Amino acid sequence: MTPLWLSHFTATSSIGCGLEQTLAALRECRSGLAPCSFDTVDLATVIGEVTGVDAVSLPAHLADFDCRNNRLALLGLMQDGFDEAVRAAIARYGAQRVGVFLGTSTAGILQTELAYRRRDPQTGALPADFIYGTTHNVFSVADFTRRYFGLTGPAVVVSSACSSSARVFASARRMMASGLIDAAVVGGVDTLCLTTLYGFNSLGLMSAEACRPFDAQRNGISIGEAAAFALLEHAPRDPDADAVLLRGTGESSDAYHMSSPHPEGLGARLAMESALNMAGLQPADITYINLHGTATPSNDAAECKAVQHVFGTRTPCSSTKGATGHTLGAAGGVEAVICALALQHGLLPAGLNTRQLDPALELDYLLENREQQVKHVLSNSFGFGGTNCSLIFSRAG
Repeated sequence: MTPLWLSHFTATSSIGCGLEQTLAALRECRSGLAPCSFDTVDLATVIGEVTGVDAVSLPAHLADFDCRNNRLALLGLMQDGFDEAVRAAIARYGAQRVGVFLGTSTAGILQTELAYRRRDPQTGALPADFIYGTTHNVFSVADFTRRYFGLTGPAVVVSSACSSSARVFASARRMMASGLIDAAVVGGVDTLCLTTLYGFNSLGLMSAEACRPFDAQRNGISIGEAAAFALLEHAPRDPDADAVLLRGTGESSDAYHMSSPHPEGLGARLAMESALNMAGLQPADITYINLHGTATPSNDAAECKAVQHVFGTRTPCSSTKGATGHTLGAAGGVEAVICALALQHGLLPAGLNTRQLDPALELDYLLENREQQVKHVLSNSFGFGGTNCSLIFSRAG
């Protein structure tokens, strides 16, 4: 593929708002996970909650979109000059030539949960001020974003569980390659809600402590929330050396089970191989792999087998979910930004909280930060139902 340029990018999660705070947390090996005190949740678990979301106010003309998910989206858009960068792109290309491609899993479902608490005691009717279409609806976050910027081009939401905001890179790439748009706002937003917390708890997938990917005693995920965005444009003829390029995307659907990965990591392997083929790279070219690494026994084992099949055991890798928590539909976007930071700053981030690596999972898993020149990185995102996506990012210089 012709590489695409991440001309601007940003992330907001439990480890910080914007690139400066995110990079500092990664360098300091600081996690954003803390005991759960979200809303009325009564679970013995830890979560990655973003501070200040409830203090965000949407513009008056977008008041119907008010919900936690869209407030976090706006908080994320306001970081690192991203808002201004998108508006500059609109001035260059036109409002109809900039697309919006965002991933989410639960969207604004918290707004529905809150509305159910205020049902009419006699009729059971939801309150009149509850607007499903602009809050809970899965398209809400893309609709909000395009209206916020005044965009009239394509707007798409991908909701493929935990691969959602990785797959949007592939969707945007296809539309840019077809000539339908010149730039795209890509990324993902997902926020905490009771449905997610109690739902994963009912599946027995939640850990009572901060998640420990690839640890011998790993026992479940820590749920987080985040907003991450990138502005994709066609790469300039002579990009700066530290410019970050999207080189390859790989997608697959193994459909092995609704909530369990293929035990041999078949779909994950196909996604990684497809990304390498598109990028025109060999496995040995990859400097670092950002693993999906959820810290459940089956997911980490399946991903390990897939990585071993494609890369062997010597490529440095880690999961950054020990820092941010598993941000579900936003995970691919957050980890894409972390990969971009790795490329620009020569930082291979450690996998936090992991105390004793599982000897059955033989990989070069980083327990401490490693500083070195980074040229190509691969990021994995795998979701329920066997929906898989791998992305390859490269440093231009």
